[in-house]
Amino acid sequence: MSNPKDSFLSSYDYELDPELIAQTPMEPRHAARLLIVESEKGFLTASRDVKVWDWKDELRAGDLLVINNTRVLKARLRVRLSSGGLAELLLLDPLERGRWVCLARPAKRMRPGDYLVVEAQGEDPIRLEVIRKDVLSGGRVIQFPPRYCDRETIDEFLERYGEVPLPPYIQRQDPSDGKRYQTRYATCPGAVAAPTAGLHLSDELLKALTQKGVQQARVTLHVGLGTFKPLEAEDLTHLQLHSEWVEVSHDVVKAVEDCRSRGGRVLAVGTTSVRALEAAFVLGGGRLKPLRGKVDLVIKPGYRFGVVDGLLTNFHLPKSSLLLLVSALIGRERLLALYAEAIERQYRFFSYGDAMWIPPSAVLPQASIRYTGS
Repeated sequence: MSNPKDSFLSSYDYELDPELIAQTPMEPRHAARLLIVESEKGFLTASRDVKVWDWKDELRAGDLLVINNTRVLKARLRVRLSSGGLAELLLLDPLERGRWVCLARPAKRMRPGDYLVVEAQGEDPIRLEVIRKDVLSGGRVIQFPPRYCDRETIDEFLERYGEVPLPPYIQRQDPSDGKRYQTRYATCPGAVAAPTAGLHLSDELLKALTQKGVQQARVTLHVGLGTFKPLEAEDLTHLQLHSEWVEVSHDVVKAVEDCRSRGGRVLAVGTTSVRALEAAFVLGGGRLKPLRGKVDLVIKPGYRFGVVDGLLTNFHLPKSSLLLLVSALIGRERLLALYAEAIERQYRFFSYGDAMWIPPSAVLPQASIRYTGS
């Protein structure tokens, strides 16, 4: 039965000691802590403390891991204003002929017709032009050299001039972030933030899972404004998210079908993998079909999952779309109770923090499209 409070943003708030916001990643990757959610027993929320390395013991031969192979662009650019002052751009989406939607800071000092200069040590300065304000993002449309027309071509430019766009709650910058703020299987450039659950999967853990007989499939969701922009409206009834680019290939569809036929479980690594799979299911009319394009699927309590059986995920910001998505799997009150346990046990939160494993046995029965109860 749905809870009316699920429809209000303030119901997804919780208090967190800033000391629990992880500033550095664990080494090795699989050394992070893992909170395993167990089947609910009466009114008690059951959980276990292990390490991410131990996650392999929770999976079975024949299971299918779905991972997001997006790679984070060095999408943060420091620019010099025509007045001589310094400002910053964060690239979001390509438009046409080298124009990009960018978040801008301070945006009010970037007016249509203004020129910006990008500089980097050992590189020639590049002049950019402010074209117009972007209404949806509140940012600016910026003209880059026309050859930088998509995520693949801009990657070369950003490697020379850009910086890794760490989230603002990470107060330090380190040269190692260029590699550490990427998954080990990041091959498709285009994200402006990492799919952080995947940061826990080391080469050693991936190899151990393969040896156990756990299969893999790779989707692409370029993490953008739809994932990380804070929600603002209190009433979530008509919540809309910014669209993000997704690809679910024929091979992924076949891998899921094969998994189902052998009795395996479809397990998503991260909320972005969930959104990619479920968007392909919804847009496929209730069948998982290949998908390539932009999606803005909202997953919140009351949503019924058509593909995903279980989820490996990080601990997410209060009042975020990611918290809504995880609540759809196990219930908002239960999730917040688990977060309270994690805080009491001094888990590390957010991008470089620890993880949570929600096995199929812990998912609300009514959250699955395959649920046959009343």
